[in-house]
Amino acid sequence: MEDIAVSRSELSLVSLIVLGAVFLLIAFRQAGRFRFQIWQIMAAGAVVVLLAGQISAADAVRSIDPDVMIFLFGVFVIGRALEDSGYVAHISSRLFSRCRSVHGLVIAILFAVGLLSAVMMNDTLAIIGTGVVLALGKKTGISIRMLLLTVAFAVTIGSVMSPAGNPQNLLISLQGNISGPFVAFIKYLAVPTLINLWVAYAALRLFFRREFTRPLAGVEPQAVTDPELARWARISFLALVALILLKVVLTFVAPGLDIRLSYIAVLAALPVLAGSRKRLSVLRRIDWPTLVFFAALFVLMDSVWRSGVFQSFIDSSGADMTKAAVLFPASIIVSQFVSNVPLVAMYLPLLQQSGAGLRELLILAAGSTIAGNLTILGAASNVIIIQKAERDAGQTLNFPEFLKIGLPLTAVNALVYWLYLGVAL
Repeated sequence: MEDIAVSRSELSLVSLIVLGAVFLLIAFRQAGRFRFQIWQIMAAGAVVVLLAGQISAADAVRSIDPDVMIFLFGVFVIGRALEDSGYVAHISSRLFSRCRSVHGLVIAILFAVGLLSAVMMNDTLAIIGTGVVLALGKKTGISIRMLLLTVAFAVTIGSVMSPAGNPQNLLISLQGNISGPFVAFIKYLAVPTLINLWVAYAALRLFFRREFTRPLAGVEPQAVTDPELARWARISFLALVALILLKVVLTFVAPGLDIRLSYIAVLAALPVLAGSRKRLSVLRRIDWPTLVFFAALFVLMDSVWRSGVFQSFIDSSGADMTKAAVLFPASIIVSQFVSNVPLVAMYLPLLQQSGAGLRELLILAAGSTIAGNLTILGAASNVIIIQKAERDAGQTLNFPEFLKIGLPLTAVNALVYWLYLGVAL
């Protein structure tokens, strides 16, 4: 019996070992002459846990969230149409043409992308925002790496202050029994979020000092290159925004009429897919590798979750995981390994059983979201940004580079939320 127990214990660690190997490969992404893409590494990890029997083929298929996959597909279609038509370059040149310095440009991106993330979901802004900064970097000569980090930090921080900012916040607002969730999130998280956007600016200025001393080349207005595709893309984008806002409103005023993310994506993408003559070109050029990454991520994370390692650690740690002092760092750290949505799904029952209040729920929202500033795998939006930049511009952010800035930034971000919530609640 002891041998069986040991073998089961060893088996349960296989998924965690594979996850660790995936982290290391993503951190370095170089093996001899071979350089791997993030999606290839994650796909390999999913294949290994399948072959090792850590998750069955049927469970692997069930672990892939069709809502998320179809939503991302639809947003990728819209984003690709906006870029291929020249509409992204046109809008970004109009929005940022008044910036007279690198300081002003970085601040404008942080607050424009951050505030929009609060109402449109961070993954949506990651797709659109990456296209914007790639165009800006090409025109101005500013470090594209710095601009990619600017977008990554903006979508993560900005999405904290709204139930509609990201999936984990929406889950907390729906299942946490928060009275007036929009009011609560804005009342208690808006101010520290705005402070943290300024903190992100300070961190970027500190780590990219030379970039901030450079003169900013003028951002000249750009014309739309394909008016016909731009017209359909604009219709699809406006439909996406309207449907997301409608979903948020219905979620709280009429829960029975909730609109699934997959429906939103399909309906919003229809104008491009049905109306544009460039539909096949758009479909060929969307970010298919990132969709593979997310499918593999679901499989690997579900395998890690099924191993029970993290649940056992929580049960045996002896710490009260519902106390704010433990909840905040735990939500940041564990989100790096099992992703923030599964973490929130695990934590909510614990908080409800312990009688935790609004303060703990908002700490969970802030911690699980701000975890995206720590490492590349801390948020799905980071992967979207990096893979899009690699595919469209041959630019990337590596793991150590992200962590070098993300670690101190996350520490200060967490401290700001901790102190503000401690005083306000």
